[in-house]
Amino acid sequence: MTTTAARALGFAEKDTNNLALVVTEAATNLVKHAVGGQLLWRALERDHGTGLEILALDRGPGISNVGECLRNGYSTAGSLGTGLGAIARLATEFDIYSLPGKGTALLARLWSGRLSIPGPASALELGVVCLAKPGEQSCGDGWTQLAQADRQVLLLADGLGHGLGAATAAQAAMQVLHQHPALAPAALIEVAHAALRRTRGAALAVAELNPMQQVIRFAGIGNITGVVFNAGHRHHLVSYNGTVGHTLLKVQEFSVPWSPGALLILHSDGLVTHWDLDVYPGLRGRDPSLIAGVLYRDYTRGYDDVTVLVAKQRR
Repeated sequence: MTTTAARALGFAEKDTNNLALVVTEAATNLVKHAVGGQLLWRALERDHGTGLEILALDRGPGISNVGECLRNGYSTAGSLGTGLGAIARLATEFDIYSLPGKGTALLARLWSGRLSIPGPASALELGVVCLAKPGEQSCGDGWTQLAQADRQVLLLADGLGHGLGAATAAQAAMQVLHQHPALAPAALIEVAHAALRRTRGAALAVAELNPMQQVIRFAGIGNITGVVFNAGHRHHLVSYNGTVGHTLLKVQEFSVPWSPGALLILHSDGLVTHWDLDVYPGLRGRDPSLIAGVLYRDYTRGYDDVTVLVAKQRR
């Protein structure tokens, strides 16, 4: 599946072969060591090209010495011990987070035709897990971003229910952002309310990040959770009750500080709300995709669409 996606994205044969090796090694590690292991992938696009991101998540015994495991020849399963080292060498970008007794999360990104790490499209790093309810073909959650010179806007929508009808509502909300790119979060939700009247409706959250002003502006309706970690402080973002497209009693915009090193987490109600990053030492400083992957692995409800969107301001 991933190699088919790589070819569709324009990967050369060598890059596709490297991707196949990375996926094989990651899957092999899950089979050998994992409890409840899962392999996720998503397509990537930046101004300079296309790529694929692989997340391998497990609840296995964890790794006590990651550095040793990356060294060729090290093995705890009687194999040649080349798996993690091979993934690290073949991937354009690689990161791993592991806690003994809690499991491991591995991240690998490969970019078509790129031998070095591609430059960021902006000062904002994004990580996301967005998956349909088990058994559904269409995901009722959706997310999108808008990058402008002085601001970044993130939108997360959770269509009512699940399946195609929910996906249609989420897609309609996402289109509103790109049709009205200058609107502030609260005004955007007002416009989306009219645009979604003929759909099931959706929970909707919009976050506008302004690094120059060092502020994040947020407005939300429905069961979407938002938390900002900034300079040692945790700010919970307030969403009001309602369904965009059907019942909108009050929309209010809130502002909290946003500075280099700040972290934003948005997620739909497919994730439980009692997660705590403090039980994962050092995770807050890792790649946003690893943060999203660990939260999904440990806190997904398992019976609904789920989206975890993590944004980090580069230092």
